[in-house]
Formats: sequence, structure tokens, C-alpha cells
Amino acid sequence: MPRDERTLVTRLTPPAVPDAIAAGELQILGLLPNGSNFTFLARATAADGDRRLTVYKPRRGEVPLWDFAEGTLCQREVAAYVVATSLGWPNVPPTILRDGPEGPGSVQAFVRFEPHEHFFTLQDRFPDAFREVALFDLLVNNGDRKGGHCLLGEDGRIWVIDHGVCFSEEPKLRTVIWEFMEEPIPRPLIADVERFRRDLDAGSLRRDLGALLSEGELVAMARRAEVILAEPIYPTPVGERPFPWPPV
Repeated sequence: MPRDERTLVTRLTPPAVPDAIAAGELQILGLLPNGSNFTFLARATAADGDRRLTVYKPRRGEVPLWDFAEGTLCQREVAAYVVATSLGWPNVPPTILRDGPEGPGSVQAFVRFEPHEHFFTLQDRFPDAFREVALFDLLVNNGDRKGGHCLLGEDGRIWVIDHGVCFSEEPKLRTVIWEFMEEPIPRPLIADVERFRRDLDAGSLRRDLGALLSEGELVAMARRAEVILAEPIYPTPVGERPFPWPPV
């Protein structure tokens, strides 16, 4: 791994990321199904013997997209975790950029979940959690929020995954979560967005996201935050493709 990426791993390894995931030896166990990019289930083993299951997405396994810079999807996965950690919501599994058997990529803690549950089975039971997810997706400009990206963890919490096509400078919001359109955004969430917008101008948040995203993408996210603060209402679908396919 190049020196700058080793430094980035060090900076983006908060206490919430277990040592095994941050620096343990990665062993690929198999290829996870239904992914358009190479997505591996891997075991991370720390020097002290701690073992964790992870989802490993190497950069060189990314299928090039015309509307995203080549080789940046893994960085966007990490950026989504950085943003969620700064906001305090939603629950994105600990994710870092590090080296692995197939080269540098994102490594994310594997969440044990109920395989038959997804957004469409969960929305009525967890409306507040999905209000957080909907606002998060608006802020990071998520281009692919499928129902199957919303997991019910064995801990009883909602977790959201797969953020490789977020943070575009162009409007790309595609999501299955439109239940809250024209509803006022809860004030506590607006307060978190306001704090996030201030932090985005300087300090560690600006530094960490600046290492993962382009300057234009950071400016675009700041503008989206300002729009949310100026008109704190969940939006209605716009454009020709406001929904992802397939929906789950």
C-alpha cells in the first residue's frame, strides 16, 4: 500500500474500529453473491488472536462507472462511515481503507443480520431509524439505496450498508425510502446536520473527508447540508430515476 494510504488508515481508525479489522491479517473466505463489484467475506485476525468477520471490497475489483472517478468506490464506502460517525446516525458498520490480499480496498465489519428482513418488512417497526437513513442519504447523495441495504442486526438495530455510489457532485438520489416526503425533518436531526456543516469547514472531519473525496464533492455536500437547513423538509422524488433497480 502506498505511504499516503497507510497514513490514511492510521487517521481513519477511531476506537470504534476493532484492531483486528484495522490491522489484522485478512483471509478471504469467499465471494459474496449479488454484487456488481468484487465483494469478499473475509476473516480478520489480530495479533492477540481476536477474529472478526469482515466485508472486503478491493479497489481493483471495482467495475468502472462513467459517472464516478475510477477506483474511488472503496473510498466512498469509508467516507460514508466517517459522515455517519460525525452525525451520530445512521448505523454504518465500522469501515476503513486498508491493504488486503487483493490490494487496497474498504474493509467493513460484517453485521450478523436477519436474512429475510429488509426495508419493506422493517419500515413500519423502525420509522425513526429510517428517518435518519433518509436524511443521511439526502446529505451524501446516495445513488443506490435498495431495500436490501437496510439490515436488521442480531442486536435489534437497523444497519445500512453499500455506499460506494454516494457523494457525486450531480444530483443522483435514488432510494426506496420516500415514506417521509413533505414531512418536517425532526429538530434533533437538523441540529446534528447544522453541527456537521460547521465541522465540514475545518478540523479533522474536513481533513479525513478531504483524503477520500474530491474538493468538488465536499463543496457539493456542504451545499446539500445548507439546503436541508434552509428547508428542513423531506423531499419528494425528482428526476427520471428516483428509485433504484432492483428495489431490494
